[in-house]
Amino acid sequence: MNQKNIRIKNKRASFEYFILERYVAGIVLTGTEIKSIRNGKANLADSYCLFENGELFVRGMHISEYSFGSYNNHIAKRDRKLLLTKRELKKLQTKVKEKGYTLVPTVLFLNDRGLAKLEIGLARGKHYYDKRQDIKKRDSDREISRHLKR
Repeated sequence: MNQKNIRIKNKRASFEYFILERYVAGIVLTGTEIKSIRNGKANLADSYCLFENGELFVRGMHISEYSFGSYNNHIAKRDRKLLLTKRELKKLQTKVKEKGYTLVPTVLFLNDRGLAKLEIGLARGKHYYDKRQDIKKRDSDREISRHLKR
């Protein structure tokens, strides 16, 4: 897989939440973790962000062990620190304390310098009827595209 094409998406995030604002954060990684990401071996499915002692961490992000790693290989589901400016961290921390808001990782990608970045979204949970509307819209879009291809 080409290094420029690495873009791992959290498809559940847009289905479960309304994404209100998006931020791009750096991630503190070890050597074998970045090598696994460059191979496309990461998963954001059940991950979420939380604050601990004023620092932002992503929990539940799965980065598979590097196949050529030795005894120094990383733990697949460990907490990883996210890097944002102090102003952004303070703003997000006050928003998360409000009722109904959470931070959800949406996209893991490599920037033009080859560094791993995580796009996180300030989100509000959807209700059941909101999810049904999304399903209807997705089905109708699929039908329209099917008819246009003919």
